[in-house]
Amino acid sequence: MSTHPLTPQIDIRTAGTRFATRTGWLDSRHSFSFSHHWDPHNTHHGLLLVNNDDTVAPDTGFETHPHRDMEIVTWVLSGSLVHQDSKGNHGVIYPGLAQRMSAGTGIYHSEKNDSWRGFGGGEHDTPVHFVQMWVVPDQRGVEPGYEQAEIGDEQLRGVLLPVASGMSQHSGEPAIRIRQHQAALHAARLDPGQAVVVPDAPYVHLFVARGTADLEAAGVLGAGDAVRLTATGGRRLEALEPAEVLVWEMHAALD
Repeated sequence: MSTHPLTPQIDIRTAGTRFATRTGWLDSRHSFSFSHHWDPHNTHHGLLLVNNDDTVAPDTGFETHPHRDMEIVTWVLSGSLVHQDSKGNHGVIYPGLAQRMSAGTGIYHSEKNDSWRGFGGGEHDTPVHFVQMWVVPDQRGVEPGYEQAEIGDEQLRGVLLPVASGMSQHSGEPAIRIRQHQAALHAARLDPGQAVVVPDAPYVHLFVARGTADLEAAGVLGAGDAVRLTATGGRRLEALEPAEVLVWEMHAALD
């Protein structure tokens, strides 16, 4: 991992500049190179390799597929998502529930929209909208794992709450643990006028999942916009309308 001296930088990435994958059932926007979308100058920030903003249609989803040596955190914004994996883990993820899958030595899983079309007129037919984020683990080849935990709406209101962390200073605080001691994911739901200060870390990735907010020295950000901060964290973020933000605090980077 990189230990080179850092040059302060604020890198704003607007929603419309993201890579896009669109199929009959999936609308996915990729903040970094992903799948067949490749840009050698846009592969990661800090320890974060993937920040996918996905909407999956009802009765569809990602069929069983493999992962290895990755910490995968999923945060649902609306609807619900069913997870099943080759280690026997099964869960339904919905807004306010943080989920982590450690791929380790290798794991297969599927992710499906938790919707159904019933007979006799009854139906639950709603897209699921979620953000999936991948960070590299501390150590390769560990035993795969799974964890999920519910976080009350009142806990997220007006504060940046650590929802997934491997950092020692967050011991006992985050809802879920990740196997990366130099990274933590924070989430906040902000009403207009509410403000938080993003972590003062060497690498910060701020993603506006919905709403509009104003970041000090960066300006107004809308849904899908992101800011990559290098050696210039500690900035004030104020909601201009109801907003939900996801902020990665990272103290190391990939070479």
